Amino acid sequence: MTTQMPSHQSATTTAINGEMLLEARELRKSYRRGGSTFSSETEGPRFTAVDGISLEVRRGETFAVVGESGCGKTTLARMLLRLIEPDSGELLFQGKNLLALQGAELRAERRQMQMIFQDPFASLDPRMRVGEIVGEPLAIHHPELGKTEKQQRTAAMLERVGLTGDALKRYPHEFSGGQRQRIGIARALILRPKLVVADEPVSALDVSVGAQVLLLLQELQNEFGLTYLFISHSLPVVAQVATRIAVMRAGKFVEVGPAQKVLHQPAHAYTGELLAAVPALPA
Repeated sequence: MTTQMPSHQSATTTAINGEMLLEARELRKSYRRGGSTFSSETEGPRFTAVDGISLEVRRGETFAVVGESGCGKTTLARMLLRLIEPDSGELLFQGKNLLALQGAELRAERRQMQMIFQDPFASLDPRMRVGEIVGEPLAIHHPELGKTEKQQRTAAMLERVGLTGDALKRYPHEFSGGQRQRIGIARALILRPKLVVADEPVSALDVSVGAQVLLLLQELQNEFGLTYLFISHSLPVVAQVATRIAVMRAGKFVEVGPAQKVLHQPAHAYTGELLAAVPALPA
């Protein structure tokens, strides 16, 4: 199945002219190798998962981080949302020092930063109905909303991602993989965030279903003015959605630039190796 993707021309213009939304400077994260559960965190050799990463993401763009499994992409993504604390570095969101925020201030910023997870099977609580899953962020961050309004907002978001009203009362196991990922997208967008980190959002789906989900993400970006940080190991996938691409290897960015330049005129040998392993990129 072939799905026609929208042109990136307008998105690229937005990315160039848009205001800065997220900045990271010299982020580092290392972990101890092996050892027992009760060993000190300082004991034993360590490996560096993220090694001095700096990046800038402008409002309205899709900034993609691509690299092989184990290169540190997911660790970076989780640090950007403060789901993992960096060992060192700076992190600014809308000009605010995110690493200095605590309590209510941090929660206020986190409302505007959401994540779409890789595995649509593991990321949804099987004991909760879909309406509860998608509506949970509203219950946490907007307790002032009445039950009826929360249900209406939840139903509207599920409908927007392509699911019917009867999804509210059903459980995740009653849906296909592609439908579950749509549920995850609805949950991420219910608070109308400014930044969405999508961590390998189509890698668990077959090609045709993944193409439909990518198209949905682009439609939602245009509709809601979203900014994406898109994590992937697949160059053909990022070629369809990215305005800019960072190529990551062993915890470092080896190349960052506009998508077309990175994909068709790579400056680093490693990028060329990744491209050589791909039969063909989308036009």
